Amino acid sequence: MDHVPSDALVFFGATGDLAYKKIFINLQAMIKRGHLDVPVIGVAKAGWNLEQMRARIKDALEKHGGIDPAAFQKLISVFRYFDGDYKDPETFRKLRAELKDAQHPAHYLAIPPSLFESVVEELVKSGCSKGARVIVEKPFGNDLASAQELNRVLRNAFDESDIFRIDHYLGKRPVHNMLVFRFANYFMEAFWNRNYIESVQITMAEDFGVQGRGAFYDQTGTIRDVMQNHLFQVLCNLCLEPPVRSDSESLRDEKAKVLKAIPPLTPKDVVRGQFRGYLDEPGVKSNSQVETFGAMRLYVNSWRWKGVPFYIRAGKNLPVTCTEVFARFHKPPTIIPESQLTANHLRFRISPDMAIAIGMMIMAPGEVMEGRNVEMLASREPRRDEMDAYERVLTDAMAGDATLFARQDYVEEAWRIVDPVLKQQTPVHNYEPKSWGPKEAEQQLAPTGGWHNPTAPVQEEFSLEANA
Repeated sequence: MDHVPSDALVFFGATGDLAYKKIFINLQAMIKRGHLDVPVIGVAKAGWNLEQMRARIKDALEKHGGIDPAAFQKLISVFRYFDGDYKDPETFRKLRAELKDAQHPAHYLAIPPSLFESVVEELVKSGCSKGARVIVEKPFGNDLASAQELNRVLRNAFDESDIFRIDHYLGKRPVHNMLVFRFANYFMEAFWNRNYIESVQITMAEDFGVQGRGAFYDQTGTIRDVMQNHLFQVLCNLCLEPPVRSDSESLRDEKAKVLKAIPPLTPKDVVRGQFRGYLDEPGVKSNSQVETFGAMRLYVNSWRWKGVPFYIRAGKNLPVTCTEVFARFHKPPTIIPESQLTANHLRFRISPDMAIAIGMMIMAPGEVMEGRNVEMLASREPRRDEMDAYERVLTDAMAGDATLFARQDYVEEAWRIVDPVLKQQTPVHNYEPKSWGPKEAEQQLAPTGGWHNPTAPVQEEFSLEANA
């Protein structure tokens, strides 16, 4: 069913928090851009009727982006809703009737993974899975075994080509931009390898805590929540080889190869931290050992990258909210004393703004031949009328384009890498809110030259410039 557009969108979990905060505003955006002109069928177990659901949609749009009058009216006109238990065959008989003559529906499971199996089984029994796609939200399991079981459930009813595992991070434009920067610029190939790059850091920092989601977070933690999915996707975009074709499978083949080249993590490669005050959050166990900060060192044993350490860290209650890649070059053999040299670097800012910058040495003021470190900002793009990540991935899923979605082998390889340290329960070290995590991250995993700590985005005009 490759690239046959879906002719209906069935939305399980229509009354949930994800729908309220993210999905409805993006369905409206899809309609506004002309990317959604099929029935949208909401399903949930809330005791609501269609009018209550329409009121919920309106409230969601008002609070999370605003109402576009024309697109809102169109969304309301194509939206249908019925209440039903996900384990009751009658719910799926109603769904089959609501689908009418739709031949290729997309079933979006914005529900807990524990419900996937019963929903998928009922979709098959009712005939709703015939010719259909299924779109599932992360987490794709919580370890390798559960991911394999989840994949078994999905593959019993759908071909792999019809399974769309959403990692909304791949829908972000700056994440795409990393691939364009790599493969559209010939000079990148000359130095983007182990001969020139000493180390690479990926930092995803958030300056807030769990924001009332303590019960969810205490079942997940930073490594499961963002590192083995979002940040591994960034890692793959940095490390993959040029795909031989432009189709989605060729790109996903190269991503899977990157993960296959990474050995499983060991305890010495990981530091976990927990900010002071986390245990006081509602829903958090009083003796919780769940991490709110993670740092890891891994190696990609490919021809291009063997021997280059990749350092990945993420955490809550850090000084800024920012996601950034920082690649540090080897120092050159030069007449200038090494003690006066700062290694060159390449910096990709992914969010909240998007920037590409190059750090270099120039002559310091005065007549003595001493170096001075400066950064040339090669590109900074403002955010204007940009597709939200969810809008992009839902649009692509409806169109049957799998490029931005995780394949089964990719998901299982990602879990293979982190599983050993998750099972060994490495120590959790306290850190102060608004610091850069526990001191153990500096002591045990510090890159040569130290961690690069991103700063808050610069508020200025966007242009080519050099920053001292």
